[in-house]
Amino acid sequence: MKQLLTPWGENIDKSKVLNEYPRPQMVRDSYLSLNGYWDYAISKKAEIKNYDGKILVPFSPESILSDVNKILGEDEFLHYYREVKLPSNFMKDRLILHFGAVDQEAEVFINDQLAIRHLGGFTPFSVDITEFVTCDSFSIKLKVKDVTDTSFRQTGKQRIKRGGIFYTQQSGIWQSVWLESVPFNYIEKLIITTDFDNSKVLFKIISSVDKPTNNNIKISFNNNLTCEKNFQDNLVEITLDNFFAWSPEEPNLYDFEIVYEEDLVKGYFGMRKFERKADDYGVMRFFLNNKPYFLSGVLDQGYYPDGLLTAPSDKAFIFDLQSMKDLGFNFIRKHIKIEPLRWYYHCDRLGLIVWQDMVNGSSRKDIIFHGALALANIHLSDKLYFLFGRKSKEGRNQFIKELDEMINHLINITCISTWVPFNEAWGQFDALKIEQHLRLLDKTRLIDHASGWSDQSGGDYFSRHIYFKKIRFNKQKSRKRIIALTEFGGYSLMIESNSFMPEKVFGYKKFSTQDELEKALKKLYIEEVIPELEKGLSVLVYTQLSDVEEEVNGFLTYDRLVLKVSKDFMKEINKLLTEKFASLIKIN
Repeated sequence: MKQLLTPWGENIDKSKVLNEYPRPQMVRDSYLSLNGYWDYAISKKAEIKNYDGKILVPFSPESILSDVNKILGEDEFLHYYREVKLPSNFMKDRLILHFGAVDQEAEVFINDQLAIRHLGGFTPFSVDITEFVTCDSFSIKLKVKDVTDTSFRQTGKQRIKRGGIFYTQQSGIWQSVWLESVPFNYIEKLIITTDFDNSKVLFKIISSVDKPTNNNIKISFNNNLTCEKNFQDNLVEITLDNFFAWSPEEPNLYDFEIVYEEDLVKGYFGMRKFERKADDYGVMRFFLNNKPYFLSGVLDQGYYPDGLLTAPSDKAFIFDLQSMKDLGFNFIRKHIKIEPLRWYYHCDRLGLIVWQDMVNGSSRKDIIFHGALALANIHLSDKLYFLFGRKSKEGRNQFIKELDEMINHLINITCISTWVPFNEAWGQFDALKIEQHLRLLDKTRLIDHASGWSDQSGGDYFSRHIYFKKIRFNKQKSRKRIIALTEFGGYSLMIESNSFMPEKVFGYKKFSTQDELEKALKKLYIEEVIPELEKGLSVLVYTQLSDVEEEVNGFLTYDRLVLKVSKDFMKEINKLLTEKFASLIKIN
């Protein structure tokens, strides 16, 4: 095993760690980053008196960038401590403490008083700590427990026994921690809904005020004021005449500024529309802005060798996304991970459509059983909870709770077109009911209800993962759902000097040189994929963006130092795909 560093991890400024404003769609001038060094301890005791040393937040202790590099045991507690001194004039009326994500169970204490408990390692949480703070200095303590994959909790790709497609566990704080101060009456949340066909955008303001006064909204495009409106309600509808639509080719974004009582927030949105619709030949297609649109993208696990689930820099996000754009891809499937909001912001502004996976969890550890059934085209009912590792009612309820938190967290993101609640039968249950639940929460996006395996004949996509056999689809399937190849490829080229474990490589097909890899990719896309477009295939997700630990099937190496294919080569393949798709559809 080799410790790899990304360029951003190697050159990290530990005095300014991930200090960019963490919530781009609701920005206030009140912001204090609490990223940086905290005291920490790993102990089997729930209460401690002394700390082991310093940890660099928001990197988890298992990562090299945390300066700890220790694994948290399932029977251990992870303790954090930090003294905070507020800058002069920072405090308004209320003080809000935000955690981007803490894996897995967290208790937060302010001046030794319990402020909040939170369960769920991938969703954010906040707490009003005003009542606990009596001066401009106070203490924060965290007590964290993480059982990783030893229960039904949502853990994603983390495993205590890592290997193959499963990766090193991580625990504790792994996204930004920050403070803001707000007036008594403030905007707690914004819900932004765009109505593409009627040229409207609706702002729903959630606050403690029923009938606000002295309120104003301004909307601009490219720094030019588009419209301005005074309002006295928590629902504000704006009409945008001759608006500029958002798409991967033209990622147009509007800026807004809302004055709400004494509060002021700034943000952005994009005008777009996603739907499942039949083309003029009766084939179900993914439609963007009322036109059939071909999606060619990659699977993105969001792991880094130096930060694990935590990107070492905002620039690391940009590099990954721009690299895929440069290869001609127009979308990303964010795989079994919820990213910080800044990742989605960069997708919005660079122009990449996103499918968002929910994080998997299950008491079942093996995947061979359902994988073998999938190869035989057998799809069991997911009401058989015990076969899917979902016998625990508590576990099913917790999954729904965290799913709701994810939707609530990401509801305003422009680029997200599709929710993916379940992947390859991992902890899947009642997928059709979950689909309906999602549609009640969000009527503006599509759903891949059971990605790859254990199809329950629902959702907007006929979704398949195909690695070990020829890619073949039945055109009849395209009459009801969009045919989607939601994982395929996974071709591996190990670059020894840039590999996590050169002696132990995982891949679906292995190649020795870039030339061999490119020839195989060309054959895969040209001979297998393109002919299936005539049967209705409309979505492609190649595995994957980067190598992760033993899994070396990325376009980029794990350290992001080597691109394994030429940009022109992959861009030409994507061009051929879109040209073939265009030749098969008829647009009114």
